[in-house]
Amino acid sequence: MSNIPDDLSYTKEHEWVAGLEDGLTVTVGVTAFAAEALGDVVYVQLPEIGSTVERGDSVGEVESTKSVNEIYAPVGGEIVEVNQAVVDDPSLVNSDSYGEGWMFKVRVEGDAEDLLTPEEYTALTKGSES
Repeated sequence: MSNIPDDLSYTKEHEWVAGLEDGLTVTVGVTAFAAEALGDVVYVQLPEIGSTVERGDSVGEVESTKSVNEIYAPVGGEIVEVNQAVVDDPSLVNSDSYGEGWMFKVRVEGDAEDLLTPEEYTALTKGSES
């Protein structure tokens, strides 16, 4: 099982959020737990820069050799940047999900409710292990 960084927030849908405590813009990616469950990621579709999303919206897809899964917006706001490197090389999701494998950045509008602490996410994923 992957090590879960303790400086991030998480969603029940296995996205991570960085920079929430810093202010307006956060970085979003999928967790290593999700990447491991997906298997080899072969395609990533990300939202368009400038689009406005609501928390919980489906904003993209991650396709692996096993399945296609949606990426959800963990916060509402405007998409201000996407990681073209992960589109060009989807394997970054598997090899560095908390680093070079990040997905997009959102300028947060409103509050970021319902995010999980590292401890809550650890408990969630322990219940999902086989």
